[in-house]
Amino acid sequence: MRYSGVSWGATGYAVEVLGDDGRVATAPVRFRVDQTDAMITYLRDLGRSAVTVVDSTNGLLDGRMMAAGLDVYRADPHVLPQRPLFGSVAPDQLALAAHRDLAALTRLERDRGTQTGREGDLEAGIAASAPVIDALTDAGRCLGFGSRDRREVALTFDDGPNPPYTGQILDTLERYGVPATFFCIGLNASGQSEDIARMREQGHGLGNHTWSHPFLPELSRSQLAEQVVRTGEAIAEASGGPAPTLFRPPYGSRTPEVASWLGELDSTIVLWDVEPFDWAMRGADTIADIVLKETRPGSIILLHDGGGDRSQTAASVPLIVEGLLAQDYTFVLVDDLVAADGRPVRAH
Repeated sequence: MRYSGVSWGATGYAVEVLGDDGRVATAPVRFRVDQTDAMITYLRDLGRSAVTVVDSTNGLLDGRMMAAGLDVYRADPHVLPQRPLFGSVAPDQLALAAHRDLAALTRLERDRGTQTGREGDLEAGIAASAPVIDALTDAGRCLGFGSRDRREVALTFDDGPNPPYTGQILDTLERYGVPATFFCIGLNASGQSEDIARMREQGHGLGNHTWSHPFLPELSRSQLAEQVVRTGEAIAEASGGPAPTLFRPPYGSRTPEVASWLGELDSTIVLWDVEPFDWAMRGADTIADIVLKETRPGSIILLHDGGGDRSQTAASVPLIVEGLLAQDYTFVLVDDLVAADGRPVRAH
């Protein structure tokens, strides 16, 4: 068996492969973010006896890897050396963790994604954070939906930019004259600046979705700040505008401590109240049907333009737009939603 560790850093990914004896089987190889498909092909060519290992701060690759037929495992902090301030542990350490004890890692499932096996931890953290989130909401620093008195809704897209799907979605939004808010990944923004610039040019909103899509409860305050600040800088550079202060936590993950840290970073947390789980590839019609049934005035609709094959999401957008327009909804940016108490919620 071969063990392939995939790490992330400021400019892309690194892969190192160990053999069954735990020794280096192939020289380390680096891939830019725009070479992700080539990296997956490289891993697939290692054969069926290979496993691929990512760590819990890398939520960008598992969907695409599993769709390509790779056997993907997640290594959590308790089986790894200490992470640096920015970046994952080295790829050889990820591969070595699998070689030492593959059973100590979590094998990811395509319909459960990166959160496979820790859904309970995610839900417990969200529940425990309710008092902090309520306080931030009262202060105008968190938003899960807008005013229920106005037939306004906000389309939002996470995890991009991700060619070609981001471009397809932007084409549809431009055709209908509909605005959306894109919560972008820093690593993707740094390598796909053209899509970010186009979002700004078309009048869409931009939000921060961290650099590598980590599970936030496993980050220190300084690691979290590094992810948020670097992503803001990358989006600002790519767009030619200011760094966004709208922030959406990956998976909605949080703890009371994490929510407090985000408040200290002057971020406005954006959650959602309509989620069709489009990332699970349920089909364009099903994605649209869920959105049309669950949307209410003020809804924030969560969709994804990145993180994997988003062809179904792209195909669902015209159905969603036409269906909601037929229900007399107006599309607005998250910035333009109005909180239930009537105060405008704006990030800048």
